[in-house]
Amino acid sequence: MKETDMPFSDYKTALVTGASSGIGAAVVERLSKEGLKVHALARSADKLADLAARTGCIPHAIDVSDLAGITRLAKEVEFDVLVNNAGVDRPGSILKADAEGIDLLVDVNLRAVLHLCRLVVPGMAARDRGHVVNISSIAAAYNFGGNSTYHATKAAVSMLSRQLRIDCFGKRVRVTEICPGRVATDIFAHVHGDSEETYKRFVEGFELPQAEDIANAIAFAISAPIAVNVGHMEITPTLQVPGGLSTTRPEAPQA
Repeated sequence: MKETDMPFSDYKTALVTGASSGIGAAVVERLSKEGLKVHALARSADKLADLAARTGCIPHAIDVSDLAGITRLAKEVEFDVLVNNAGVDRPGSILKADAEGIDLLVDVNLRAVLHLCRLVVPGMAARDRGHVVNISSIAAAYNFGGNSTYHATKAAVSMLSRQLRIDCFGKRVRVTEICPGRVATDIFAHVHGDSEETYKRFVEGFELPQAEDIANAIAFAISAPIAVNVGHMEITPTLQVPGGLSTTRPEAPQA
């Protein structure tokens, strides 16, 4: 086997954030099946315990924005694969945004990703081996109403994903940005409230990718020969089309 044909099995350890449900849990299951020792990080200890019992992963009940906690973990384990999946949303235009919502999204969606890359990627570069997978969103590339801060944080993660390859130039550190559209997960309940109405509004009746589909796409990128970097994957429902153009007339002058 040529050195440039490094198989999946040459990666030994992985860290997945936002791992307790949805895409994160599916990625933990998929990477565990590939034989990696997967460290699953999320806030929910109970859900992580169930995931550990099911997959054999190593659970870490840590908030991804807990800098001291993720720093300790990164010092204890050398990770070959880093999957930055944790994310939150607080819908609302900047005209109605509040300071708490902005800080939360910046802390979880961007600051935590930057810190984890700072803590993990230098070791990958030193070992000449590693793969970073950043879960951004189609919101990183397309505009749609009501998610100003979310758009801004995901666009930053998209640019970071490109920049990481420049930072690691000359090293066998691969970077993949996954940009999902609507996926059939419980993120909508987290954002809009856990109700039957939320399910009907965002999931019921639609033909949507499942969390497992995103996990399989990530596994495809990781399993490619080491000479191949799958840099960007946009994964949307076949019946979802991002983009559009809106035009309006100015409001009439008020008397």
